[in-house]
Amino acid sequence: MKQEIARESSPVNARFQVSRLPFSDIPHQSRLFIQYQNDPLSLRKFYPHAVNSPVEIESYIPAMLAKYRTDRASLCNSLTEINSGFGAGKKTFDNIELLRDPETVAVVTGQQAGLFTGPLYTIYKALTAVKMAEILNLNGTKAVPVFWTATEDHDFAEVAEAFFIDRTGKLLKSNYLPKSYVQNSPVGNVEIDGSIDEIIGKIFADLPQTEFSNEIRQMLSAFWSAGTSFGNAFAKTLASICSMFGLILIDPMNDGIKRLSAPIYESAVVNAEELVSGVVGCSNELESDNFHAQVLVEDDYFPLFWHDDEGRRTALRKTGQDKYRVKDNRREFTTRELQAIAASEPQRFSPGVMLRPVVQDYLLPTACYFGGGAEIAYFAQNSEVYRILDRPVTPVYHRQSFTFVEAKHRRVLDKFDLDLAKLFEGLEKTTLRLVEESLSPATVKLYADVEERINTEINRLDQSVSQIDTTLKANLAKRRRKIIYHIAALRKKTLLAQARKDETTSRQLNELFTALLPNGQLQERSINVVTFLNKYGPNFIDWIYEAIDLEDKDHRIIKL
Repeated sequence: MKQEIARESSPVNARFQVSRLPFSDIPHQSRLFIQYQNDPLSLRKFYPHAVNSPVEIESYIPAMLAKYRTDRASLCNSLTEINSGFGAGKKTFDNIELLRDPETVAVVTGQQAGLFTGPLYTIYKALTAVKMAEILNLNGTKAVPVFWTATEDHDFAEVAEAFFIDRTGKLLKSNYLPKSYVQNSPVGNVEIDGSIDEIIGKIFADLPQTEFSNEIRQMLSAFWSAGTSFGNAFAKTLASICSMFGLILIDPMNDGIKRLSAPIYESAVVNAEELVSGVVGCSNELESDNFHAQVLVEDDYFPLFWHDDEGRRTALRKTGQDKYRVKDNRREFTTRELQAIAASEPQRFSPGVMLRPVVQDYLLPTACYFGGGAEIAYFAQNSEVYRILDRPVTPVYHRQSFTFVEAKHRRVLDKFDLDLAKLFEGLEKTTLRLVEESLSPATVKLYADVEERINTEINRLDQSVSQIDTTLKANLAKRRRKIIYHIAALRKKTLLAQARKDETTSRQLNELFTALLPNGQLQERSINVVTFLNKYGPNFIDWIYEAIDLEDKDHRIIKL
């Protein structure tokens, strides 16, 4: 495994140590994502507007603007209404006014509405879009950052938990499920009840108390309060955290946004069969090139979800020639009926994962989209959706990716000569290696000597029994393996017990893994931003923004 690559910090980040880790050295990354990061031009049949760097997208913008047909005035009026409700700052409304200009483009990202904003990468996405818009403006292209809050998604379990690091260095998990929750409701519509107060209280009882704790707690209590919708609470929190950056939030469930979406919904209904065929064909081509298809699209797939009278979001499925049925329901439609509903009641529909990017880019003059590895993978499948619906395929790039290492964890890394890459072997293996190397070398030698002596004696026995009966040789070999296995298991238990006996080392390693690889995955995929806001206040958001380097495609380790 490669070591992290040392890299000089920029002047604004002189107080930080910054190192890089290629995604190819991080476990569980897809081959498609790695190749896209390393050589996007080699994948242009799946990503027609791929370029090596996001700052090279200017050539795509004129063609996109020529195809853009959405009424900017109506769009911006809706965005003003949405962001007023979220308590956005002045710079956001300045950007909405700038978006009225026919030459202005949008840098788009988005995420599901997660509890207290969900994992850190939500914040990284938002600030990556802000930085890209800033660069485009400096280069003479008018641009604004837009965050699509995926309030229509209905997998509430996926967004109803948040993770923090408590005052003892342990992982703190919060789960939330309001008593009135109706299964399959869009997460944006889920109404928060009074039980959220107890959850917030528990979080701040377990977090370290700092000069910022009261302010952060008051923010969460104000936004995540009884009677507020989950989607609004998410958006208000994100708008507050990013208030100085002019981030525009868009809620696809807004009535004005739904009306503007009607034409693309209609087009998706009319072309549904061709869309499914195109995506399936693209998926097959990916697999034939030894890549994976991120989204399974079957023959009965329909690109839109149905919202019933109770507000539940349910899949539509093809049941026969020109016949579509709401899943788990007897209601059936023809293409013409669905088209008429899309035109008159667009709030009855929401796009599935294959259609959503096209809806985003129909509504917005999108210059590029920033997503995670999984999003980049499914963009490879939906290029056909763009083509069939006569839309230019949006360039997609990976959001910025960080692990923040606090001073006490940096000292532990230095003490044991560790880095993030070495931690991927897991807590147990890391602990065993450290015990072997420093804590208990005498025990390691003892076990090695015992294993050597056992093997020597078994070899003597082997020579003797083989002369008596050759069939005993195989039997002895099997028993040798069992003996060595049990000795190795005992060795492992002994070394782990030795590590536990050294309470300081055991605690330091456990806290290190909790902070840097919580739940066995990158910090950004679990830990909520409140963990760091509670310690460092608004400065932490500034540090993220300063650390963004759009030319750097690697994961970066920021040592505070």
